[in-house]
Amino acid sequence: MKNERGRNTYNMVENKTKAKNAILPILMVAAGLGTSITFLYLFAELAEELLESEVKRFDESIIQFFYYIENDVLDMILFIFTELGSVWFLTIFSIIIISFLWFKKRDKWSILFFIIGIGGGGLLTKLLKYYYGRERPSIDETIDAIGYSFPSGHSMGSLIFYGFLSYLLFRSSLRKTIKWMVLCIYGVLIMFIGISRIYLGAHYPSDVIAGYLAGGIWLILCILALEYVKWRSSLQRKPIKAFKEFIGKQLSSRM
Repeated sequence: MKNERGRNTYNMVENKTKAKNAILPILMVAAGLGTSITFLYLFAELAEELLESEVKRFDESIIQFFYYIENDVLDMILFIFTELGSVWFLTIFSIIIISFLWFKKRDKWSILFFIIGIGGGGLLTKLLKYYYGRERPSIDETIDAIGYSFPSGHSMGSLIFYGFLSYLLFRSSLRKTIKWMVLCIYGVLIMFIGISRIYLGAHYPSDVIAGYLAGGIWLILCILALEYVKWRSSLQRKPIKAFKEFIGKQLSSRM
């Protein structure tokens, strides 16, 4: 009897664990889609106001502030930050990250969605730039400021790149203190890359905000897709079947 009760208890715990594992990815998808929709709404609102020239005063006030604090030291510091979000820098380090994931981790799915995230983000930036066709505050090839302005490619690209690195870091086995330290560094880096584009006259503030919003949407969708594929490949049961089983157990337990 005791052995039978023990087995029943073990089976109940195991079933609950499986149910939680089945519903967790679905909840993650729902939360991620909700966040993406919010970002998409904010981006659409910003783009609409841009077309109606309602953000001009906001842009000019921020640009005027940076004009007053301009000096040689800030020029050098923010030029370094803007290079950390440049195409050549992100390309070189993307190759390094892909090589690490391939030779060290053998993580083909992360490699695939990392390439989709970076490559797709670059393509999306170009499409949005040509669609809105906003001219830059200034044209300066030395700071990679050519072509259309809205949204900021540096802001969008850096958020996708460093955001994906943050995700990989979060999934790693490193200590929590190290994770949070690096995550904070990435956050500050992303913020200052955007600031550098405004300070150096490459973008309007609204370009940078739009770049963050568009990059955030794309990053979340790529991570959600990666999580779903990894979860799907790790289970023998199909996700829809697992979800139905979870709902059935919840309904039967309440009756």
